Amino acid sequence: MADDKLRVGVYTNTHGVHGEIKVYPTTDDVKRFKKGLPLYLDTGKQEIPLKVERVKYFKNMVILKFEGIDNINDIERYKGHDLLVSREHAVPLAEDEYFICDAIGSDVVDENGVKLGVLKDVMQTGANDVFVITLTNGKEALFPVIPDCVKDVDTDAKKITVHVMKGLLD
Repeated sequence: MADDKLRVGVYTNTHGVHGEIKVYPTTDDVKRFKKGLPLYLDTGKQEIPLKVERVKYFKNMVILKFEGIDNINDIERYKGHDLLVSREHAVPLAEDEYFICDAIGSDVVDENGVKLGVLKDVMQTGANDVFVITLTNGKEALFPVIPDCVKDVDTDAKKITVHVMKGLLD
């Protein structure tokens, strides 16, 4: 996925025979899907530009219909692929918020500036996110994204400052 685009959902299945698809949203704001929203379907080889024609919400899914996709055969083969949005159409961030993809790859340092490792992934658990850090010794550590533990995330400098709570590096 290119850095200029953000994942907002995963195409999980078709819905009917007229080209509608079910999307599992991977965005904090599910209501962000609106008529006219330009999206990109990431096929792995290319990004196909699409424009939302119609939106419905069903349980934890979003049902989307795209302009010019009127048949199940036009879209079915892309099942399982990501839907992306350009940064210009991304949800505005509040102060102290960041996109996870911008934090991945950041150096993780303790409060004294000593490098502990690199942020490899972020697990979203429901209660709070958890940073998956590849330590300088090659092992992995899990750090809860809570104020007591994660002190600063600077995506511009690609640096995350953490407080090493007891037991996190054991």
